[in-house]
Amino acid sequence: MDDLRLGLLLNAVSPAVGGVLVRGEKGTAKSTMVRALAGLLPSIATVAGCRFACDPAAPDPQCPDGPHRGAAADERPAYLVELPVGVSEDRVVGSLDLERALAEGVKAYEPGLLAKAHRGVLYIDEVNLLQDHLVDLLLDAAAMGRSYVEREGVSVRHAARFLLVGTMNPEEGELRPQLLDRFGLTVEIAATRDADERAEVVRRRLAYDADPASFAAAWAAEEQALAERIGAARELLPSVQLSDLALRQITAVCAAFEVDGLRADIVMARAAVALAAWAGRTEVLEEDVRKAAQLALPHRRRRNPFDAPGLDEEQLDRTLGEHRPPEDDGPEGGPDGGPDGGGPDNGGGAPEPSGPDAPVGDEGADGPQDAPPAPPQQRPGGSRESSPVAADQPYRTRLFKVDGTGRGAQGRRSPAETDAGHTIRARRPQGKLARLHLSATLRAAAPHQAARGRDGRALVLRRDDLREQVRRGRESNLVLFVVDASGSMAARQRMTAVKGAVLSLLMDAYQRRDKIGMVTFRGSGAELALPPTSSVEVGAARLEQLPTGGRTPLEAGLLRAHEVLRVERLRDPDRRALLVVVTDGRATGSRDAVARSHRAAGLLAGQGVASVVLDCESGPVRLGLARELAAHLHGDAVSLDELRAEGVASLVRETRTTMMRKAA
Repeated sequence: MDDLRLGLLLNAVSPAVGGVLVRGEKGTAKSTMVRALAGLLPSIATVAGCRFACDPAAPDPQCPDGPHRGAAADERPAYLVELPVGVSEDRVVGSLDLERALAEGVKAYEPGLLAKAHRGVLYIDEVNLLQDHLVDLLLDAAAMGRSYVEREGVSVRHAARFLLVGTMNPEEGELRPQLLDRFGLTVEIAATRDADERAEVVRRRLAYDADPASFAAAWAAEEQALAERIGAARELLPSVQLSDLALRQITAVCAAFEVDGLRADIVMARAAVALAAWAGRTEVLEEDVRKAAQLALPHRRRRNPFDAPGLDEEQLDRTLGEHRPPEDDGPEGGPDGGPDGGGPDNGGGAPEPSGPDAPVGDEGADGPQDAPPAPPQQRPGGSRESSPVAADQPYRTRLFKVDGTGRGAQGRRSPAETDAGHTIRARRPQGKLARLHLSATLRAAAPHQAARGRDGRALVLRRDDLREQVRRGRESNLVLFVVDASGSMAARQRMTAVKGAVLSLLMDAYQRRDKIGMVTFRGSGAELALPPTSSVEVGAARLEQLPTGGRTPLEAGLLRAHEVLRVERLRDPDRRALLVVVTDGRATGSRDAVARSHRAAGLLAGQGVASVVLDCESGPVRLGLARELAAHLHGDAVSLDELRAEGVASLVRETRTTMMRKAA
């Protein structure tokens, strides 16, 4: 937890660092750690009565509660505002005060959470589950430092500069790259495996549960000392000098790791300055630059959704060494791990063991040796199983979607009625009123005002006047892959292409916020290789480890998929499924294996499951079995060549050119 503690403290010292993203497994006290930061933040001066926390020394000229010339000042703690994953858009940016609008007939603005978080901390637990339209609002506010509200006759602009802190469990899916880049620092945490440390955690938790007040009092002095150190570091911060040498090291490290843009350089510089202030120094040292790189760069190095964040420590040390002054070879044994104590892990610094106990590697006494390829393994049923092969590089695929209009979770795949999106019409509420359509409600009530005895500015409303918004957006789906891993697919070059295609579809599912699952079939049956999950990274890992060989029980794979979809409909009835069958259409196991697989396909089609068959058949002689299967599924058949989006675009362009030539 040292890196998490240090990352939060650096942001408390210098909010310009840009916040911190906390990635870690469940049950590691991520939320507890972040919430504890609120008690350490210095208090702020605000204009008395201002709902937007304007600074008396420099009030916002566009503040809706302004102007503030000569206003009195108050002092209050900086707020830590929590933004729930299921929060509404109106609650985030603010909206028309409906109570005053309907009761008094006036337009009034009710501030949202962004206004409350100004000059404080905006904390989002499970930030990776935040809906896309809310992410867009956060990106706008983080980029501009202001919130713009244009809705329902209200036009408001106010300052919204906040420290963005998020926690997430990577198993539940990743963040959009744009939002990921907005976090200044990132830390990876995991529960300690040390028995004594775990015992101490449990001991303190039990003590807190038994007497919270006494427990807090026991640590009050230490928390006060920490808060005072933060205040002292804030005062020292303007005096810290970032030398040209340190700046050169920062930019060299960012260039060496090929991070996109220049935000990483700026964040590293701010973090290094904050590290020096936290250590009580007025000069940035190499150890500050090294620690800043460890905190600011890992999440900016990802090139595709399946890359794990991380930093090559040896490359970092080598780059810093190349830009070190000739007379300064650095501390013996490598640079220090940071001013907060606890140097870096021994990432390869220990000497290699030698002698009879040395591990056997790629090189022996006689030089490098290439290990022979592993022979196919014999399975109990007599069939041979090939070792897993690597996948081709992923590419952008065609968009496959479910027909009709759904009501599932917000996403980017199929048309749906959602809480976000464009308002297409108004209707009478179906059950509890979810989202009021103000203008439609007023139009419904207007003709009846005289009959209802209206005698003032306020409208006289009845329940029957209420109208709700119907919004059209896109939903996420459950994309269930049924992958043929039998011997008919086992040719290495062919399986490499197939895995590349599935990996590309997985990336597409990641970008469209889908849940994914994977059924594989080979040998004597089918298995659920990946239960439906939001972690597409796990799906990519399972695909990489997928071996091939044996018979082709296509029927078993389809029936297993039918069972998985049946259970998922009970768990999440609003999430529609898209079945992707990856096969060449062959089936073995009995004389009527193909006919039995077609009957299983008809069972899925009868349930209304949207399907796509990825036709993997190759060679000069093709039987067309995959396309027959697609017909029984009432779905589409797509070859590997047709899967690429650029291939489809090229086909459209060629067709359009041909039509224009014929017309000419």
